[in-house]
Amino acid sequence: MIIAENLHKTFKKKGAKKKKDRVVAVENVSFVAEDGLITGLLGPNGAGKSTTLRMLATLMTPDSGSASVDGYDILKNPLAVREHIGFMPHNSGIYPRLTARENIHYYASVCGLSGASLEKRIDELVDMLGMQEFQDRRSDGFSQGQRTKVSIARALVHKPKTLMLDEPTNGLDVMATRSLRKVIRRLKDEGHCILFSSHIMQEVAALCDHIAIISEGSIAMADSLEGIHSKTGQNDLEDAFVVAIGESLEEDAA
Repeated sequence: MIIAENLHKTFKKKGAKKKKDRVVAVENVSFVAEDGLITGLLGPNGAGKSTTLRMLATLMTPDSGSASVDGYDILKNPLAVREHIGFMPHNSGIYPRLTARENIHYYASVCGLSGASLEKRIDELVDMLGMQEFQDRRSDGFSQGQRTKVSIARALVHKPKTLMLDEPTNGLDVMATRSLRKVIRRLKDEGHCILFSSHIMQEVAALCDHIAIISEGSIAMADSLEGIHSKTGQNDLEDAFVVAIGESLEEDAA
């Protein structure tokens, strides 16, 4: 489970000399992502999604606020948080000169895994993600879908309870997206807490049990898909999103 409470983060403007000249990236963000559910952080590019995920993954320290992952405080016990999460960044960052299998193996070794049990675990992930055809190929030249599968396998190799996926379907074709949806649903059914960010309405509507709409660094609304439809009076998620962030639908109609 992930609990975020009033997370706040600012960045220094380029060339700024005064402390007050800072850009607010995330402002008082609060939400809960529960085990056995898929929670979507929905918002446009630049809304603060990646910054929020990076703070929860302890890759970035919030200016204020708090959060916990599986009961571990991100500020007081960041190492324990990292041990219990699988994090897939927006940029997959896999090593091009290593094979798919070697990429997973390297990350697992950083987590302290080794031996026959590790090889068995990698075999399981290769089967789960359908990586048989390219598991022993160097990653240089992989398609976006293949890189995404390697990145997800890397995030899952140490069997974390909680998964954070930053824009996981970005750049994927239709079939790769459908394959990834199947994997995410399987992980949900296994009891994982899954938090993923996206700006794609269809993905969030198709996958999420709970949605936190983020706009200009703040949570505008958080509820189930049905709850968001009910609160906004809209049957379409895109229209509901527009209403939730305080914009007018009349402009689109015009």
